[in-house]
Amino acid sequence: MDVFSAIQARRSIRAYSAREVEEEKLNRVLEAGRLAPSANNRQDWKFIVVRDRETRKRLVEAAGGQQFLGTAPVVLVVCGTEPEKVMMCGQPAYAIDASIALSFMILEACELGLGTCWLGHFDENRVKEILGIPPGVRVVAMTPLGYPAESPAARPRKSLDEVVSYERF
Repeated sequence: MDVFSAIQARRSIRAYSAREVEEEKLNRVLEAGRLAPSANNRQDWKFIVVRDRETRKRLVEAAGGQQFLGTAPVVLVVCGTEPEKVMMCGQPAYAIDASIALSFMILEACELGLGTCWLGHFDENRVKEILGIPPGVRVVAMTPLGYPAESPAARPRKSLDEVVSYERF
């Protein structure tokens, strides 16, 4: 599968089989995140792999009761380790860097036949408490990771004309 095919095939998966994710596949997903670009090559991220069933249940509670999060055999929690760094454009580097890394991981997961679902709906303080994340670190996003137990159809996308301008807004 090439990158564009993975982009086209990727779906937000909210139902997972009980099948465990092989260590080799998990490591490839994590490696995709590690290789992602970051501002000034700071690599200001930390990826937390959560496999423990009880911890995943607690993360479900921190994520507003989204039960599917706990049904995947793995939850990845992506953190920004240098939240004080702001790029010249005014954007916090950690949020962008961690988002790029998670995007790379999601696409690699898709290529490997694994499902994911980007989650931003969670109580950050609760997640930090559950996982022992230090105060100076930010939780950017979480995703379940596992074999899909559903095949959702593609959702509608805006046309290029609606999202692209040339030369000026």
